[in-house]
This record gives sequence, structure tokens and C-alpha cells, in this order.
Amino acid sequence: MPTRPKAKVLTHPAMARRARTTKERDSSARSSAPRDSSGTDTLRRWLDEKGVKKVKVGAIDIDGIWRGKYISLDKFLSAAKSGLGFCDVVFGWDLGDELLDNTRVTGWHTGYPDAHAKVDTTTGRIIPWEPDTAAFLLDFVNPDGSPFEASPRQLLQKISTQARELGYLPRFGAEYEFYIFKEQPHTLKEKGFQELTPLTPGMFGYSWLRTSQNAPLVHALIDGCNGFGLDIEGFHTETGPGVFEAAIRYDDIEKSADKAVLFKTVVKEICARHGLTACFMAKVNAKLPGCSGHVHQSLWDLKGERNLFHDEDAPHRMSRLMRHYIGGQLELMPELTALYWPTINSYKRSVENTWAPTTATWGLENRTTAIRVIGENSKAMRIEYRQLAADMNAYIGMAVSLAAGLWGIRNKVEPPAACNANAYTEADARPLPRNLRDAVALLKNSERARELLGEGFVDHFVRTREWEVRQYERAVTNWELERYLELI
Repeated sequence: MPTRPKAKVLTHPAMARRARTTKERDSSARSSAPRDSSGTDTLRRWLDEKGVKKVKVGAIDIDGIWRGKYISLDKFLSAAKSGLGFCDVVFGWDLGDELLDNTRVTGWHTGYPDAHAKVDTTTGRIIPWEPDTAAFLLDFVNPDGSPFEASPRQLLQKISTQARELGYLPRFGAEYEFYIFKEQPHTLKEKGFQELTPLTPGMFGYSWLRTSQNAPLVHALIDGCNGFGLDIEGFHTETGPGVFEAAIRYDDIEKSADKAVLFKTVVKEICARHGLTACFMAKVNAKLPGCSGHVHQSLWDLKGERNLFHDEDAPHRMSRLMRHYIGGQLELMPELTALYWPTINSYKRSVENTWAPTTATWGLENRTTAIRVIGENSKAMRIEYRQLAADMNAYIGMAVSLAAGLWGIRNKVEPPAACNANAYTEADARPLPRNLRDAVALLKNSERARELLGEGFVDHFVRTREWEVRQYERAVTNWELERYLELI
């Protein structure tokens, strides 16, 4: 495996599940402080060694947006020991901070109190572009200390724990496509989000030239991500004006999910420092392909030594475990689609012959299917879950697809025959929902989703998506004005 970039990350020994070489241990010692029984003194020493003057803490909301704040060192050390209060309105409004009118977890009926949040001290990072500032992730908990069911990060931890209890170590890796525009927040609004100027012109995928022409930005993104512990494996232009793609190195699922959700805000922050805007919408332009958020997945033994998806003697070297994993994902894919495609815009990407799936299909090295099987050797054998797009909440996308795969294993679900042709036109498979309203209806009525993910999470998620549908249905779009205003 390639050597990991050195990242300024505070790692907890319990999270490092495989033996490390002397060189790796020495590198870890330089970036992480030794542990003691309380942890507080360790954190204080680490913060002092890094010259930290302030700390940024944050948590992810249901839409995949980071909500956080700066706090003083004294406040942080207190919070690291006993937690802190964080207004639970972050689970009571939408991505535009408009208060939801249908939630149960919080609202006017509860008075929007502070929720209790715990600092995950294993997630400490120095922010490379704010070198006197450390960043830590939060987890929301109920008053009794149990996980807050509406929290996406808690959902992922719940499902990954189930995988380990079954004897499987999930290893995932995300890749994102995204647009970069020569715009800033005020110019976006001034232009009405129309006629935006992309960073680069034309359709120029895998362009050596375009990345070199924008080398200061490209290096800032790669170095910034690596310095923040996000481990970029590849970075290149995609086909489309101003479109780039980054692949984040795979890891155990908890770390991989943290990296994926942090990646989007890191890219936005670095681009903003260059006077640019990064966009992770699923579909920005009707005439261009959408932006994917593919997630590579495999299951290993608990020591991380053997890829359980690989069987040298099986057809295509796919183990029975892998087949059942795929079978479960395909069986549940339509009813779980709202969790994978969470916005109105998500469904504009799912169009024939645009590199995004429209049916619940799988194939060997087939990019027209929803699941693509890659690799034949023991290290590389995996699936690429292609239904997910750049607008995904990675905690939810990873957790739900893992839960569906585990369900397939438990129930020994055999997948249908692989699609070896054009899945858009030749696959005999169930279609995926074509809009958020239909997808939410399927999820709302899915007993299997509630069984796998928990009643509390599914209920809250459905309510937020029903709100999103209602906001769209009362909106008057530019398409309607252009089509009807003069002629009707």
C-alpha cells in the first residue's frame, strides 16, 4: 500500500488497528502527544507543542453541512472532559437556516434547548491555513448519554459497530467531482446564480495542461487536504468546464467518513482564499454530466489482513460474502434512494447516458450500473457504489450502503445476473425513483429501513426531506418563467 502523507492529526491508539512500522511510530510520535489516564494533560501538552491558541469544534447536520464555532483553550479543555452545550436548532432548520415546521427532535415545542455534545478527542487536527488553530469533531448525545439518533455521525458509528460484531472490518474510500467557479458569495447572488464563470473553459478531462495552468490552487488543495489528514490519492480535471475530481485514500469506515465530510468544507475554504467558489451540487448544468461522489467499499477480517470480498477460486474471484453484500444493496436500493439522493437536484443527475445510474444494477467494470465491481486480486477487490453523488452526506451514504450490504449477508441475498451491456437500455432491473417526492414515499413506507437504521433516524430524515419537497413545490423556477411568462 502507498505510504500515507504525513498529517498533523492526533490519533487515538485504539483506532489504529494494525501494527505500525518503527518509521510510522516515530512519525506518529512527532504529530501526536503521549496519552495518560485522564487525557486532559495530554491534550494540553499537545496543544502547547503545536502552538494552538484557539480551537474550532463542529458537527455535521442532516444536510451534510458543518456547524461549528471557535472556543478558547480553557473552554475546550473543559469541554473535552465534560462536554459542552450546542443549540439543537442545527437539527431543527434546513440548509438555509429556515426553521422546519414538522420535526419532533426539536422545535418551538421544545424551546430549542442546548443539546449535549461530546468532543471526540481522537479527531484533533491542526488547520494548515490557520496554524494556531486546532479542529475537533463533536458527537451529540441524549441527556442519559446515549447517542442522539438524528445525528448522521452517530448513525455511521452504529452501523460500523454492527459490522465489527459480525466479524467484518469495513474499509471505504470516497471520491468527489466538483465545479470551481471564479465567483464569490456576493457575485453569485448578484448574478442570480446564472452565467457563472468556471475556473477553466471547455471539456478537458484528465488535462495535464489545465492542472498546470492552475498549479497554485491545485497544490494548495492537495497540500491543504493532506496537511489536514485527508490523504488525497489522486487529483485531476474531469470532463466539463472548471470540473475537478479528487480521490481520498481508503481507510477504516469511521476515519474514511470523517475525511469525506471534511473534504467538502476544506475545498470550499481553500477555494475561498483564492477568490473562488467550489460547488458540490449533483447537477449544475443540464447539458453537462453531473458530479459523482462514488464510494469504494470492501469488508476485511478484523485484523485488516484479509479482504473478505476476494475468493481466488470463485467466478470473477468474487466471494460469496461479496455477492450477498451486493445482493442486499440492490434489493434495498430503491427504497433507500432518498438517503443517497437527498436533494431535489440529486435526481437531475440520474439521466440516461450521463455516467449516473438509473436502475438497480451491478456489473464488472461497468460504469453504466449502480454498482461496479473492480479488481481481481486480494488487495484491490472492491465495489464502487456509483449511485452516490457529490451532494451526499457521506456519513449517511456510507452507513446506509453498509447496512444494506450487511442485510444482504445476513439474509444470503443473491444478486441478479451482472449487467455486461448498457444498463440504461438493456438491463432488466428495477428503476430508481426519479424525484425526491417518490423516493421519500418509498423510504417512509420501508419497514426494512427503520429496522436497519432506527426509527428515530428514519423519522427525522423523512420529515426533513418532506420539508425540502414542499419548499420546491411552492417555488417558481427560471424554467417556468422562460417557458410560460410571455406565451401563456
